[in-house]
Amino acid sequence: MSLNGLDNIFPTNQISTNPEDLGVYGKDWAKHLKPNPKAVVFPTTTEQVRDLVLWARQNKIPLVPSGGRTGMSGAATATRGEIIVSFEKMNKILRHNATDRTVTCQAGVVTEKLQNYASDHGFFYPVDFAARGSSQVAGNIATNAGGIKVLRYGLTRNWVVGIKVVTGQGQILNLNNGLVKNATGYDLRHLMIGSEGTLGLVTEATFAVTNPPRPLTVLLFGVEDLKDILDIYQLYRKKLPITAYEMFTDKALSYVLKQGHLKTPLNKRTPYYILIEFEQEGSDTLDHAMALFEKCIEKGWVTDATMSQSTQQANELWRLREDISEATAPYEPYKNDISVRVAHITDFLTELNTLLNNKYPDFEVVWFGHIGDGNLHINILKPENLTSEQFLEKCREVDKYLFKMIARFKGSISAEHGVGLIKKNSLNFTCSEEEIQLMREIKKVFDPDNIMNPGKIF
Repeated sequence: MSLNGLDNIFPTNQISTNPEDLGVYGKDWAKHLKPNPKAVVFPTTTEQVRDLVLWARQNKIPLVPSGGRTGMSGAATATRGEIIVSFEKMNKILRHNATDRTVTCQAGVVTEKLQNYASDHGFFYPVDFAARGSSQVAGNIATNAGGIKVLRYGLTRNWVVGIKVVTGQGQILNLNNGLVKNATGYDLRHLMIGSEGTLGLVTEATFAVTNPPRPLTVLLFGVEDLKDILDIYQLYRKKLPITAYEMFTDKALSYVLKQGHLKTPLNKRTPYYILIEFEQEGSDTLDHAMALFEKCIEKGWVTDATMSQSTQQANELWRLREDISEATAPYEPYKNDISVRVAHITDFLTELNTLLNNKYPDFEVVWFGHIGDGNLHINILKPENLTSEQFLEKCREVDKYLFKMIARFKGSISAEHGVGLIKKNSLNFTCSEEEIQLMREIKKVFDPDNIMNPGKIF
């Protein structure tokens, strides 16, 4: 593959073939994939991205977009000698409009920077997750990122009011232009959101922002019986302005506590824990929360609980949930990110636990999830007696059973991490053949030469 002509688009300091750079920028957080990119380029303008795409079309060279590389599906991994397009130099917040309540920024702006900018100007950007300090906004758009506040605020899709994108044909499109109402045909903006860079490369985005939430309080409940999870959910969702409803197991908590940074939150350990975050809308909100807690105690749904008394305590309770991925990382977890309807969560988990215990009794499974929106993260930890290759093979066997269950529950094999390389062969468990064929046809329109993140999704 020749790189002749790239130096006409990028100065020397915006191109790298250094092996160390190729290793760093060539992959995301997906395990078991080996990067093999040809080069990395670092555009600074939309026009450079356009010129790159036109050059790539002419030379039949594929491109792989790279943001914060926090994805777990291999969507930002280059395995076939592609050119990585890193957006880390396109990291400027361009403007905000207090009247329209919007912020416009380049593709490589880190999520936390957008959140802080909105806060500094008296607003709130609510899309939030543990990788906020390294994920980039265009990557959030590419996967329609969700996170911990979906229950109250929705997904990234709900907050994108405009996108500038370079298609696989080299066209620059300005989609929706920040409008609240726009009923002029197909909304191509929403087609780009969640497309994992297979249709075009987002270079700028305009996000809506909102009023900051009122003071937040966090409750942590210890729960003995899985079937009570949805009863508690319905009770609190109906009576309180909750922003998050999360769940994790005692096994997950054990790995977090093993790190030594946090203390056991409750006097009594239980099989399951629920974390509820809610806004204090009025002076009586906390009284309502306590009354609901007493009702949970009376019904036997909750055995122990604690409530944050300060922002620091709230953050520490959140860390019990958000530190699970970091705590389990040394054990080579095989990850699945799936979703079913909220009403089916406990039935699904009960069936899943039975499946894993019967067929894979030696596997240690750590799961947690955004129960309020039906999203579960299932982590299988590698036993010491298996090599990485043996472990991977067995986990793929698990996937066959798991994905059949998901299809039966009419759920999704990927709730928020995308399809990428990891799950493309299992897309049929969530999407019909007719849907998949239509998606292929759409890709051909936007990317006729198949240079935009090829091999991903399909």
